[in-house]
Amino acid sequence: MNTIKKWWVLTAVSVALSLVAIDMTVLYTALPSLTHSLGANTTEKLWIVNIYPLVVSGLLLGAGTLGDRIGHKRLFVYGLIIFGFSSLIAAYSYSPEMLVVSRALLGVGAAIMMPATLSIIALTFEDEDEKSFAIGIWTAVASGGAAIGPLIGGVLLEYFWWGSVFLINVPLVILTLILSWLFVPTAKTDSSHPWDLIGSLQIMVVLISFAYAIKEFAKREPSYIGILITSTLTIGFLTLFIRRQKRSVHPLIDFDLFKSPAFSSAVIAGLVASACLMGLNLVLSQRLQLVLSLTPLQSGLYFLPFSLGAIVASPVSGWVLPRLGSARFLITSLLMYAIAILALMASFSAPLPLQIICFFALGTCLGATMTAASSTIMQAAPPNRAGMAASVEEVSYELGGGLGIAIMGSIMSFIYSYFIEIPVDSPIYDVAKDGIDGALIAAKEMAPDAGQALVSLAKSAFDDAVFSVMGAASLFLLMMAVLVWFNFRRSSQSDASHAAIHRQ
Repeated sequence: MNTIKKWWVLTAVSVALSLVAIDMTVLYTALPSLTHSLGANTTEKLWIVNIYPLVVSGLLLGAGTLGDRIGHKRLFVYGLIIFGFSSLIAAYSYSPEMLVVSRALLGVGAAIMMPATLSIIALTFEDEDEKSFAIGIWTAVASGGAAIGPLIGGVLLEYFWWGSVFLINVPLVILTLILSWLFVPTAKTDSSHPWDLIGSLQIMVVLISFAYAIKEFAKREPSYIGILITSTLTIGFLTLFIRRQKRSVHPLIDFDLFKSPAFSSAVIAGLVASACLMGLNLVLSQRLQLVLSLTPLQSGLYFLPFSLGAIVASPVSGWVLPRLGSARFLITSLLMYAIAILALMASFSAPLPLQIICFFALGTCLGATMTAASSTIMQAAPPNRAGMAASVEEVSYELGGGLGIAIMGSIMSFIYSYFIEIPVDSPIYDVAKDGIDGALIAAKEMAPDAGQALVSLAKSAFDDAVFSVMGAASLFLLMMAVLVWFNFRRSSQSDASHAAIHRQ
């Protein structure tokens, strides 16, 4: 293949990957608008956001094997078609349930595309220098797409309706399909590795039922029978999944990898860091629009320093990490991440320049933590398990995002409902207690003084919820830093003991 065709292949892959990455975060700025338009309650709002990463997490591990069986180009094209069709449905959804289903289908398309993009790069670029450069572009597109998602959402909502954040995918999907048909090579297939569809479905049931149990528990009047059923499903299907993987000749996950303290610590650290990121994005984007009354574009611009910090931190961290060591760097970055969240929380009443600095610092700490976790995962895995380790790394980030939205969103919902003081006999009690969106809508239909009082109560309660989520995120990161320190320390002591025995 000549050089020009190679770069057209990279262009096609990069456009597709950017769509997947942007769709992970683009909804944050659109959430208040679509909530009002569709009349979604708090629980439906959380499902709209986190069904996408949950489905991606469930299917991602098995999608790479499917590409080996039917061909990565064919899988890539199938993923694009599903993604484009789902985007069209999402853009014109007329109910929260319809949007949740279309977001789930988007997750299916994304999970199919993601491993195929990297495999196509590996097949196209045979020269090692070119391959390294192409993978660097792939990484930058993945991280940059997620970082600029809120800004793109803000720009679109400044001029169009909320469905535009999905509709913009369609022409880009068509362009990528044309480029794929013209330039992406077709490789030989390998049917020796079976596709474990049952394993993928098992883990998806685990994730969705677990998320449902968390959301149900956070409701004002939870269904304890529903919590019991979904918790039982979670434990049951997780047990079945683990047993199936341990018996399989070609498992989706080799659980022996987790016997390495460095590997297991880094995977959990990446999951927690991603969970905190998505949870913070969820609550902060709503605070900017619903409490501070910023427009979607202003809200997206507010996140720009955070995005720049994350982008800048990755290459710098890659240079610092080998000099400091993976253990020290991972622990330090987790601690700094926790401190940066507390600093941002303290800066809410400070002048705008200080808030911008704190947002940039938070992004920098996030980028450093993600780089440290990724590097540690790949260093701890044996060479013959590098591909599986990379898949586990991707899943930990996607899963962390989905669980972060479920857990942090549920904390937000519970604290808001607890702190907003509305008389039980008030006709707006249920609406105002459900979420700040409903309270703000109800306030517009009340007398001016009463409406303003309700707005003040709702905004104060939501701020309490935001502070609680940020405090919880900081606490999770501090606990993670202690756990990583303990695991690495135990590993070092074990290595020292083995060395002493060998010397004897």
